Amino acid sequence: MTITASMVKALRDKTGAGMMDAKKALTETAGDMEAAVDWLRAKGIAKADKKAGRTAAEGLVGVAVEGGRGVAVEVNSETDFVARNADFQQMVGEIAKIALGVADVEALKTAPMAGKTVAEIVTDKIATIGENMSLRRMATVEASTVAAYVHNATAEGMGKIGVLVGIEGGDAAAAAAVGKQVAMHVAATSPASLDVADLDPALVEREKAVLTEQARESGKPDNVIEKMIVGRMNKFYQEVCLLKQSFVINPDLTVEKAVAEAAPGAKVTGFVRLAVGEGIEKEEEDFAAEVAKTAKG
Repeated sequence: MTITASMVKALRDKTGAGMMDAKKALTETAGDMEAAVDWLRAKGIAKADKKAGRTAAEGLVGVAVEGGRGVAVEVNSETDFVARNADFQQMVGEIAKIALGVADVEALKTAPMAGKTVAEIVTDKIATIGENMSLRRMATVEASTVAAYVHNATAEGMGKIGVLVGIEGGDAAAAAAVGKQVAMHVAATSPASLDVADLDPALVEREKAVLTEQARESGKPDNVIEKMIVGRMNKFYQEVCLLKQSFVINPDLTVEKAVAEAAPGAKVTGFVRLAVGEGIEKEEEDFAAEVAKTAKG
């Protein structure tokens, strides 16, 4: 039997399955729509894909370090309850280890894992646990010393915030020790960049425009205003650039100076900070609306 595009669309609309999965289901069942639905359900595909529209803003960040490479991956779930599930945690830990050998999140999704791809394993877990999940992103740091820190850890190497810090130079043991402290600092302060040169130019211009307008409202002469803007921009850099920030463990020193003192010759060359759900718009629904929707259903 010929499987038409309209048949594939009808099955997709009914189950939420992907185009290729829908076409395969119809092929396997000789075009029988109901049998195709059951085929998808048996494979766990319909169940998983129908959940794909639900917001997955909880979950875990898993980190792994091997040699001079560190990775952090964010795997989302719908609820924090699932993030505490041992099966989910085991999956996140294994994905983080696999991430050590790939370049980016797209390569990670297609990487082999337990006889399948990582993406297929996540889909299987959706069907098993019953919540939408997403392998959202991955970040890496490479340096002679890579330190890692996990905040609000729920298991070894995973938690709500994962940080990696790369350090070049200095004694390896000393660099690793201060690197861990810097990673804790990054978790707490969430710097925008490593240094001034790494800041997003758009962010700098926006801040400068605001400070300029504030300075002009003072009514002072232009030469004074210029000095005011320079001073305020320097303060801004000290607030958002990691190396210029006051070190949380010793606020009398900047991060840059603290590293130099703790491990002479060492320099922080990079960092990443992933926090679960940041940037995801969560659907908010009040209790009355939820009850009303349930009653209508």
